[in-house]
Amino acid sequence: MPTTSAGLLPYRRLPGAGLEVLLGHMGGPFWARKDAGAWTLLKGELDPDEDPHAAALREASEELGMALPPSSAPDVELGEVRQRAGKRVLAWAREWPQPGPDLEQINSNTVEIEWPPRSGRRIEVPEIDRVAWLAPDEARRLAVSAQAAFVDRLEDALAMPGT
Repeated sequence: MPTTSAGLLPYRRLPGAGLEVLLGHMGGPFWARKDAGAWTLLKGELDPDEDPHAAALREASEELGMALPPSSAPDVELGEVRQRAGKRVLAWAREWPQPGPDLEQINSNTVEIEWPPRSGRRIEVPEIDRVAWLAPDEARRLAVSAQAAFVDRLEDALAMPGT
């Protein structure tokens, strides 16, 4: 049965009306040499009966290894996508005040995986091995394909008056 994850897409506005979003590169040996399709929202599976927005904030904090900044405005609801394997991903965006997090201080939580596959050997890897601020076009190119829609939806939401 497909799982449901909730995630956060931090963003920052740049001088001159530019925009960048913060994505994480998935950790572990499978993703180590991959770039396109290996970047993701800061997300994770919901706990039973957990509010999806609360789960998105919890997961983002865990994957960054730091507290999130308080929101100066309501988070932007970005809706849902279904990834290729059927996983549902719900997402919100939050503006990150300048100067933003020190990317060198990111310390993601870890997960245990079997590596190599079907070997019976277990290793511990960071869920996210690095993060980067990316322009929307670059974020769409690098993100898990279904998640590129979240960047489009954020740009649309920010283009609306009052956002």
